[in-house]
Amino acid sequence: MSYVDLSRVPEYYHKYINLAINDNLKSALERHQTELLSFLKNIPKKKWNYRYAEGKWSIKEVVQHIIDAERVFTYRALCFARKDQTPLPGFDENVFAANSNADDRTKKDLLKEVRTVQASSVQMFDSFNEGQLSQPGIANEKPSYVQGIAYIMVGHALHHKKILEERYLK
Repeated sequence: MSYVDLSRVPEYYHKYINLAINDNLKSALERHQTELLSFLKNIPKKKWNYRYAEGKWSIKEVVQHIIDAERVFTYRALCFARKDQTPLPGFDENVFAANSNADDRTKKDLLKEVRTVQASSVQMFDSFNEGQLSQPGIANEKPSYVQGIAYIMVGHALHHKKILEERYLK
């Protein structure tokens, strides 16, 4: 199984999957690990507290959101792969951001966490066999499956990279 069956994931996530779908899973995960980190490293330190508008997240908060979301996505994938049938909750990204203390962190610390979380995610998805990658589950009251979640995770990070490029760094 190389790509995603869009009929098995909520339509809301199709926009993320479509950003990553041109790669097989291994390539998508490898690209995810190198491109995002390289991009973030090149953002000048003085810009990391920048918000493009009142009430919008800082770059630090966007990066923390990418980290938090990746952890949520990988937890969902792990539960599904292990055939845990417990419906998993959604998460409110704005509550997470408001309570993240991201603006108190350094660029170096956030980059270290991105690298660590991404490496862990890649290793976890690499460990799954075809059966585990096709395992379904319920999260946020919607059906999904492991491989779909992997592409959602990669596409979600690419989506926020694009927002950083278009709204924060122009």
